[in-house]
Amino acid sequence: MDEGMPVAAERETLTWDDFGGATRDLARGIVADGFAPDIVVAIARGGLLPAGAIAYGLGVKSCGALNVEFYTGIGTVLDAPEILPPDLDLSALPGKRVLLVDDVADSGRTLALAVQLLSDAGADVRSVCIYTKPGSIAMPDYSWRETDRWIDFPWSFRGTVVQEDAGLPAGA
Repeated sequence: MDEGMPVAAERETLTWDDFGGATRDLARGIVADGFAPDIVVAIARGGLLPAGAIAYGLGVKSCGALNVEFYTGIGTVLDAPEILPPDLDLSALPGKRVLLVDDVADSGRTLALAVQLLSDAGADVRSVCIYTKPGSIAMPDYSWRETDRWIDFPWSFRGTVVQEDAGLPAGA
């Protein structure tokens, strides 16, 4: 077993069906809260699919993405999250209601960085994550479930097709 790789019993698996239900539940919660975003912004890569599903659920057509790298593998991270190109056009955000979406608030450092960046650009920011970890330093405004386990997301747990086809272990 790889160093730092959680054992199967310590994992939570999100299925495609669970994903569909989670994003619909989150969209309903956002509507019930009265927040009507002008723009949905994903934290790429993990937030791309949830952002699209939630944007559809809310009827929001204006979407963007912030490219952030923090995890470099299962259980391995950089010293700090880093914004990667291409940059989001922040000039479109002043005065806008922005819903920031990610798959998980694990340490919360990526979420905190992205919320600060969008807020500094003049946006009214609310955040949503499918999962929240109990030790996160930044809690999203909306979350579907809390867990302390490693999460196998249906879009990433198998790794790349190159890794899978070569029989190599999955990376982040």
